[in-house]
Amino acid sequence: MLSDLPFHPVIANWFSDNGRHTLILAPTGSGKTLAAFLWCLDDLFRRGLQQPPKAFGRNAEGIHTLYVSPLKALNNDIHRNLQQPLHGIQEAGRASGLTPPAIRALVRTGDTPAGERQAMLRRPPHLLITTPESLYLLLTSRAGRELFRGLRYLIVDEIHAVSSNKRGVHLSLSLERLMPLCTAEPVRIGLSATQRPLERIAAFLGGQVFRPGEDRSRSWIAASARKWTCR
Repeated sequence: MLSDLPFHPVIANWFSDNGRHTLILAPTGSGKTLAAFLWCLDDLFRRGLQQPPKAFGRNAEGIHTLYVSPLKALNNDIHRNLQQPLHGIQEAGRASGLTPPAIRALVRTGDTPAGERQAMLRRPPHLLITTPESLYLLLTSRAGRELFRGLRYLIVDEIHAVSSNKRGVHLSLSLERLMPLCTAEPVRIGLSATQRPLERIAAFLGGQVFRPGEDRSRSWIAASARKWTCR
């Protein structure tokens, strides 16, 4: 638990309770993607230790973390920010006498072979890395939609690249289609080195939020009424 870390209890509790939608603004290469993945991996690692290995491997809850990037060249970034840390965490777990859970991550893009796509539907990964277009295609099938029932975290990387164009409109619609499929609303995490202004980016990532009796013709920037943490 975070409360076991050498922090003052007040600070440890703040970390534990701060599961809010978040925008991370930091220079390129500073560790934004790693920071987002580590939070999600920590949650997965804890869950995996509490379940029998076979049950965790079957992953009946479906995708835990969805990472969406507008870039197709994902392999190098994912290797550095996900696969290497995941391998290191598993090695550290074994060195501590634990049996680390087998956390599985898959990449799905337009280049993914059909056989791998079908296998993913039968045995969903814990973490899915994809593009806006591939997410849209997943949401068009019943089997694809079922993957997201237990989704807990949604990471949108390079959010500045899609927040002001047609591709971003397409993505925002997919995210709003995604929300009703989830048992509980996942935490949304936006990443970019150049996002400006933060309030508008937060509104884009957060989606529309309407209070009872509110005029729905108002601007979609009503989403800024959500509680956000900008870093």
